[in-house]
Amino acid sequence: MSNPTIETIKKRRSVRSYSDKQLNESDLNEILQAAVHAPSGMNYQTWHFTAILNSEKLAELNRLIKQAFAKSDEPRLQERGNNPDYCCYYNAPALVIVSNDPAQWWAPMDCACAIENMFLAATSLEISSCWINQLGTTCDDEEVRSFITSLGVPEHHKVYGCVALGYASPETRLKEKVLHQNTITIVR
Repeated sequence: MSNPTIETIKKRRSVRSYSDKQLNESDLNEILQAAVHAPSGMNYQTWHFTAILNSEKLAELNRLIKQAFAKSDEPRLQERGNNPDYCCYYNAPALVIVSNDPAQWWAPMDCACAIENMFLAATSLEISSCWINQLGTTCDDEEVRSFITSLGVPEHHKVYGCVALGYASPETRLKEKVLHQNTITIVR
């Protein structure tokens, strides 16, 4: 007998190429509800989810992230920042910024649980997703911070990750998951 939750977990893959088709409101709300139903330390729920569906706002966010990367001392980030074709969210039609109060020591773990819930909810709705880290490393850049605050990210929050959401482009081929051996130990 198959368990639909376990099957969804096994089916989930990161997608890095999206069609232009936008998510419908109902599906987006289901995904966001999955996020807020994730476990959180002491059930404090100090997180915040900022969903962006506006293509101009997404393009501006990408421009500001690239600008911050270009100022970095790290060559890999400089390369991305100076690449005119680089898009940190893979041109997905929707991006959810996941932020939290950094004063809560469990903030990153709470956000990780919420992000995984969004991935699984999206997969169950036949919507593709990918974890996006770039905003987490640039959220304190002055221009990036000003912009994300204007979008609704609480000013005192740190970004712990983002979720790109959309429908995989037709040419996308999902990789088969190859599991590493010897990653589980059971002590009886």
